[in-house]
Amino acid sequence: MTYEMIRTERQGDVLVLTLNRPERLNAAPPQMFLEIGHALDNLDGARAVLVTGEGRAFCSGADLAGRDSSQASPADRAKQSLTNSYNPTMLKIANAGVPIVSAVNGPAAGIGCSLALAADFCIAGESGYFLQAFVNIGLVPDGGASWMLARLVGKARATEMMLLGERIHGPKAADWGLIYKCVPDAVLREEAMTLATRLAAGPTLALGLMRQGLAAALESDYATAMAGEADRQSIAGQSADAVEGAVSFLQKRKAVFTGA
Repeated sequence: MTYEMIRTERQGDVLVLTLNRPERLNAAPPQMFLEIGHALDNLDGARAVLVTGEGRAFCSGADLAGRDSSQASPADRAKQSLTNSYNPTMLKIANAGVPIVSAVNGPAAGIGCSLALAADFCIAGESGYFLQAFVNIGLVPDGGASWMLARLVGKARATEMMLLGERIHGPKAADWGLIYKCVPDAVLREEAMTLATRLAAGPTLALGLMRQGLAAALESDYATAMAGEADRQSIAGQSADAVEGAVSFLQKRKAVFTGA
């Protein structure tokens, strides 16, 4: 598939996925999310993903104008786009078998905010900010934001973000625990790539199972969560990386994982 709205490149075992509409602050038509989903379905051996935006923004939100020639009403068109494009891609991110890092340069607004925060590790530059702008245009949060924000920062702060529609800048986002960390703009890409490279050198199968376990635990009681851990431990324990981990421990050396 030839991508028109994103750019992908491999850097070692990391797939770098760049939103590539800088003239529109990387506003995301449904097609962009379809391309993101396709890239996630075709990792070709990549063991981690880094998502960032080209230019001055991470993603300024959805762009439903684009090339849509549908005769549907704007409201129906928005629902169709969420159902057919944005939401399926957000689920692919949630279910990915490899860790995902996002590097937020400039605004991450609307669906762009959801995309950034869906990563396992979200790193923002000091000029980066997160915005649930929907209240300003009479709409409601989407892309899983209402589910995600309350779990990341609690009901009170999620309510603040959604009902007031104010920017949460990188330093405040880090202080809230909304994101992993905030760093100076000049080192954002380097910090994000260093982390993604570290994750890509890890036990990929186990990392993917950890992602699944965390997601399942959010919806489980204690006993069910522990039962799921036992099942995933059985799967991880049969991997070559688990064998390498045990041998390297006994030999008192650093493990060299292959992702198998």
